Amino acid sequence: MAMTELVLNEKIHQRVIVEMIPKARTYVWIVTADLKDMHVAKGRKFVPFLEVISDLVLQGIAVRLFHAKEPGPRFRKDFDRYPALVESDLFERVLCPRIHTKAIIVDGIRAFIGSPNLTGAGMGAKNPDKRNFEAGLITDHPEHLEPILEWIDHLYLGDLCQTCQRRAYCPDPIA
Repeated sequence: MAMTELVLNEKIHQRVIVEMIPKARTYVWIVTADLKDMHVAKGRKFVPFLEVISDLVLQGIAVRLFHAKEPGPRFRKDFDRYPALVESDLFERVLCPRIHTKAIIVDGIRAFIGSPNLTGAGMGAKNPDKRNFEAGLITDHPEHLEPILEWIDHLYLGDLCQTCQRRAYCPDPIA
């Protein structure tokens, strides 16, 4: 039976980062305007979310990260600590300054679509008095999944680059 669930604030972190992403079996697509050096619980310690992504890649799970701007220096420093993210063909980054969508797709069967960027404040991984107020939906309804999967695929293939009138501002055109 298909479901759609509203998640707010810190529940986004629990339902998406802690529960949904680690259950991936084949792929994870992450689309965000902004990304920062978010830390998440792993056992008894906190680690960069990049470690979670690296672990997925090392398990043979493909990860595509779509974002609108280059991340900050702390993210880039942590990124360099995970060779799988540089060396593996299973990890891909797509930079498109027009991205404002925030979505996480797991295995093409479940999606989170909402307001938060992939940051600690956005995804509810910060102190409750420092994080953003965010909302989103988790869904496995095919009528929701199919259009967003198709749209992200068009973005990934560079189909949207062909007619983009912001191409002069794009640091890394896909096509």
